[in-house]
Amino acid sequence: MTKKKKTVGKTDADVILIGAGIMSATLGVLLKELEPGLSIEIYERLDIAAAESSDAWNNAGTGHSAFCELNYTPEKKDGTVETKKAIQIAENFEVSKQFWAYLLEKGLISNPENFIRKIPHMSFVWGKKNVDYLRKRYEALRKSILFSAMEYTEDAETVKNWAPLIMNGRKKNEKIAATKMDLGTDVNFGSLTRDMFNHLKEQPNVSLYFNHEIRNLTKNKDGNWSVKVKDLSTGDKRKRVAKFVFIGAGGGSLPLLEKSDIPEGKGFGGFPVSGQWLKCTNEEIIAKHHAKVYGKAAVGAPPMSVPHLDTRMINGKQALLFGPYAGFSTKFLKNGSFLDLPKSIKLNNIRPMISAGLHNLDLTKYLIEQVRQSPQDRLEALKEYLPTAQLQDWELEYAGQRVQVIKKDEKQGGILEFGTEVVSAADGSIAALLGASPGASTAVSIMLELLDRCFKEDLATDEWQNKIKEMIPTYGAELANDATLCEATRARTSKVLEIEAV
Repeated sequence: MTKKKKTVGKTDADVILIGAGIMSATLGVLLKELEPGLSIEIYERLDIAAAESSDAWNNAGTGHSAFCELNYTPEKKDGTVETKKAIQIAENFEVSKQFWAYLLEKGLISNPENFIRKIPHMSFVWGKKNVDYLRKRYEALRKSILFSAMEYTEDAETVKNWAPLIMNGRKKNEKIAATKMDLGTDVNFGSLTRDMFNHLKEQPNVSLYFNHEIRNLTKNKDGNWSVKVKDLSTGDKRKRVAKFVFIGAGGGSLPLLEKSDIPEGKGFGGFPVSGQWLKCTNEEIIAKHHAKVYGKAAVGAPPMSVPHLDTRMINGKQALLFGPYAGFSTKFLKNGSFLDLPKSIKLNNIRPMISAGLHNLDLTKYLIEQVRQSPQDRLEALKEYLPTAQLQDWELEYAGQRVQVIKKDEKQGGILEFGTEVVSAADGSIAALLGASPGASTAVSIMLELLDRCFKEDLATDEWQNKIKEMIPTYGAELANDATLCEATRARTSKVLEIEAV
């Protein structure tokens, strides 16, 4: 680690990772590959890894690559479609695939079928206005090599061939359009995360503790961090000292960031959004649908609530989900406390939080409507994508909690951010990840950004540069601007991950 991080005080670990989700797993593996001698301690309040936001049933299962998620390509006031965010996410997902391919090639994890499968990604809309939008989106995205394989149609028979269930029972004169990317994937981030932690805990100087909760974080005069930990099984408390701390606790990151008391964390707030799925219980229906079909979100809906009819592989079995239906809870975690939101309100963030609320009344209205939905209301929403759906074939499943970031804004006082945010101390000794979608899918790029902030001197060395390029061969290059490199990279990772075109 850098000279900057060499401190005079005694430490128990070089690195402490808080939370056993995809972010901590990714950072832990990256650091251990870059610096094998590092000592790492990982603390998780639950009894298993990836049980919150990284779990497949808790919404982290799509493999967000911006192929079909329409919220990443908003229509601007002049009628054009903004593609910058979609291109960035698609490129970031290619970075993730390269890292996973490296893990497989090196034998650090095994059997790609455990966590990734090939599945077409589709966007599907109806009505003239939405069809016009999807056509413009297709034309704009096709200019990028990352999306050049995208197909577009307004022909009902073609859509029926792609995904028959969404066309069965639909009005013949209805104006529809769809796009399809065969390069799409389904990723079980719960399974991937647990595979990565299984590798990590076998490495020297790595300790993984379940049923342990972080109670406080304090910066010592020598620059190290004192972390107070409680063993939830025994009630025992102890203090651990580390040179670097990463707070990757999903919805639980904000309260811990506040406890760290770093200036960079002041003014951040969180807005929790809960979710529910309709899960298909009819095996015949499940077997007939093989795609992730995304539509347009309702006015005011958060990005994580974009409706989709979603084929997934969970624990080796095909599943079919529709939703998510949004809701509101003051919990920051699925297994959290109803006091999470009120306890997070501080003098330094109350103004941004109130301001963000006033500027997002559409979201408040949307959430109220979602909470009041009856089973029949949910069925009617499903029928827009699956016209022949019957309630007896579906059951309600509770998804995870997401905490959207609220941050200071000079003009508005506070804004609600729909994305992820890395917050780090000026000296790089601590960092936290806040926010939600597209999170898990872009975890590798997010953690590379964290390394650039918190391990800048190490990252500049030849040793680290060479190792990162071994793990991610396109590191430092832009796939979106290099067709040859993009095609070669996709061909290689598809082969290793066993998701080649049939």
